[in-house]
Amino acid sequence: MTGAGSVYGEALYTLAREEGLSEPILQQLKVLDSCFVAQPDFIRLLGAPNLPKAERTQILDDSFRGKVEPYVLNFLKILTEKGYMRYFSDCVKTYRELYNQDNGILPVTAVTAVPMTDKQVEALTMKLQQITGKRIELVSKLDPNILGGMRLDYDGKRVDDTVAHRMDAVRNMLKNTVL
Repeated sequence: MTGAGSVYGEALYTLAREEGLSEPILQQLKVLDSCFVAQPDFIRLLGAPNLPKAERTQILDDSFRGKVEPYVLNFLKILTEKGYMRYFSDCVKTYRELYNQDNGILPVTAVTAVPMTDKQVEALTMKLQQITGKRIELVSKLDPNILGGMRLDYDGKRVDDTVAHRMDAVRNMLKNTVL
């Protein structure tokens, strides 16, 4: 994460929280971030040095005025004027982390070899909420290389109960065994 992303993301979150708009702004930032990732040329356009700043901010006005919160539009303009639009995803990440922290939300990624059923997702979410005391935001990912079991990634930690992990442990144990 960049310093600029942290500073600007935190500043926007502080303002949004004070104005009681942290949730709607978060939703808009997530949508914009996914759009900008899908269309990186738009970010390059907003950072083009041969295009005057006034024209770049006008592009933002034409694209987003009336469609996003005014604070979000002004935030985009500030990033554009400062030449920091390339750090937009970092700003969103910082904003989201602060939002989650304030609202007791724990993002968890569950990696499995086969898709989980809705019932399994619900049961896992409930169990994790009981254990952590936080609201769980569960994201499921597939990785056939783990062969079976589940890996949970959250809060900088990893709980790995996959077949591949167990096989690696046995392999290491056998490799280090002296006969």
